[in-house]
Amino acid sequence: MLSAFTSTSENPSKLYAFSVDEWKAGEVGELGVEVLSFAKSQGFKAAVGEIVVFPSTGEGVAEVILFGLGDVSDSLAFAYASANLPEGDYEIVATPKDWNSVWTIAGWADGAYRFDRYLSKTNGVPRLLITAQEEFSEPLKEAAAIAWLRDLVNTPANDMGPSHIEAEITRLAERFRAKLTVTRGDDLLAQFPLVFAVGKAASEEPRVLELEWGSDSAPELTLIGKGVTFDTGGLDLKPSQGMRHMKKDMGGSAHVMALASLVMECDLPVKLRLIVPAVENAISSYSFRPGDIIKSAKGITVEIDNTDAEGRLILADALHLASQNTSDLIIDFATLTGAARIALGADIAPFYTDDEDLAAQIQKSAKETGDPVWRMPLWRPYLKELESSIADTANSGSRLAGSITAALFLQKFVETTSWVHFDIWAWRERKYGRPVGGAACGLRTVWALVKERYKK
Repeated sequence: MLSAFTSTSENPSKLYAFSVDEWKAGEVGELGVEVLSFAKSQGFKAAVGEIVVFPSTGEGVAEVILFGLGDVSDSLAFAYASANLPEGDYEIVATPKDWNSVWTIAGWADGAYRFDRYLSKTNGVPRLLITAQEEFSEPLKEAAAIAWLRDLVNTPANDMGPSHIEAEITRLAERFRAKLTVTRGDDLLAQFPLVFAVGKAASEEPRVLELEWGSDSAPELTLIGKGVTFDTGGLDLKPSQGMRHMKKDMGGSAHVMALASLVMECDLPVKLRLIVPAVENAISSYSFRPGDIIKSAKGITVEIDNTDAEGRLILADALHLASQNTSDLIIDFATLTGAARIALGADIAPFYTDDEDLAAQIQKSAKETGDPVWRMPLWRPYLKELESSIADTANSGSRLAGSITAALFLQKFVETTSWVHFDIWAWRERKYGRPVGGAACGLRTVWALVKERYKK
């Protein structure tokens, strides 16, 4: 269990959470007159993230905390509490009638998260008392997987290169007795030429990692993640501001690694395949160049219009590998385009699929989890933006509809009807009182989808 939770506590602070409507209507339950008067004197209105602390009045008497959930639309709202309350134990004794208790776990874990691997001095975190551990077993596992995801994204590239991703997946395979295949060197060039081209300039050699777990007779679930451990942009060099946070460009791989861990830990009845092409898009005399033409694993020739559109190249070979088997569902996560952020901002993860039933399932899961995603169109007329006069396709085109054309490029390499692509940020600016850093985008939605689709 994460350090943000505890199963025992002698005298935890009592936390009462209210919605704006409940507080306005005077629906305050067992809250005492003294506490109520104090809260009103402090101007408490139960706006989201609002906190009022009524101190303990004597030995053995816990302090009382009033917390605002606003209109209860933010599924991570409890992060405002765990991010801003001091170290100590807390017990939630009241929430609004229409509040999802699973959201409490997700939010508390989110706000209590700290990335302190490189700090000389660290502080403790507020701990939430969870007595019904069996009831919240899966949400607690989800919270732990997301914390691991965030650690992976936050780790700087000097400690999270392709070899480090391989080490993480190796540990995952050993933990769950899964089969791991690693392809590198001449074998990589022969089998995954686009992956080789993108990663060949780096000091750490590129590789494709494929983990397999589960029964061959079960439906096959394939998870693919973009594993660019640092992205300079290649010879189409990024400006310094655009390069600053490119350690997060392996965020797609972090998402699918977290999902794979949940699938195996919860023993879902699937044949799991996890595919991560791991590279660094570096610059050297071995760099691939604008204007190069590279033949993909599928046989499609690709003219390199821009070396900074490298993520779709490594995913193309991975998607072709996934399509060699009869997958029931292929899901890919990638920090693919800045255009996705321009379109939908930081919080909403765009997704692309031609499978109408799958799209409906994803949207249903998003509503249940409060983890926002938005379906974007695979608008085929935009394929003209990827045309090349001397190759089968270019890897990028104009700046217009950049996220859509990236998804259309990927679709060229997919040979299954049930495929969904998530164009994520894997990052978050300051929110809930916590600093910037790695974040899960769409993961809770996809995990809910997978659990529902493959019920035991």
